[in-house]
Amino acid sequence: MLAMKRVIFLCTGNSARSQLAEALLRHQAGHFFEVFSAGSQPHDIDPRTIAALQKFHLPVDGLQSKSIDEFAGQSFDYVITLCDKARQECAQLPQAREVIAWDYPDPRTSDNPRAFELTLQELNERIKMFVLVQSKEQKGALNPVINPLQLFKCLADETRLAVMLLLQHRGTLSVTELAQALQESQPKVSRHLAQLRGCGLVLDERCNQNVLYQVHPRLPDWSVRVLHEAAQADSQHIQQLAQRIQERSNA
Repeated sequence: MLAMKRVIFLCTGNSARSQLAEALLRHQAGHFFEVFSAGSQPHDIDPRTIAALQKFHLPVDGLQSKSIDEFAGQSFDYVITLCDKARQECAQLPQAREVIAWDYPDPRTSDNPRAFELTLQELNERIKMFVLVQSKEQKGALNPVINPLQLFKCLADETRLAVMLLLQHRGTLSVTELAQALQESQPKVSRHLAQLRGCGLVLDERCNQNVLYQVHPRLPDWSVRVLHEAAQADSQHIQQLAQRIQERSNA
């Protein structure tokens, strides 16, 4: 995996918006980012924050309200403020490489009973774009740095593992071909490919109307051997998946 980037979300109370953002980014790309949140005037997490996360089956383990002061002197790649007050006070984190301002209304002050869910959904779209941009920036890195724990963590999912072994077997494949082989929806396959890009395991390249994916050509030798051995051990299954692609192209 490429070196993990440190991200902290800030708002005033660290009870709603920043907690939602922390949970979302950790869920979407916890293999790529170390994620934190804090508040300038922290107080207990609003129960509606937890309820919104649980409604969408997002993990809430480890979430707790924290003060900006707890992170004094620490360095971050990105400090993302979620309200204007936090933006003004983020000078307390002088070692931030980049400060990004996302201004979201506080759902606690809204009369809309779905305010927390709507804020979660809006943050989800913003964070998906943030992850996509970051993975695009990282895809051209010359030498992905990955250790065994990071590799196996990234591949600890049946779909992502199958994608990697298919790419190892076929060389380059499109999202359409992968979806056909795995009999999964294209959006689901695309989400897993984004995670693999974030890990530094795959590269993508546009070819006419298609985007083709391949195993990163500069993975460390030991990780290439792991993928090769895994593909050989599961060769019958991988060939069956690849056959679905061939059948589609012959149709």
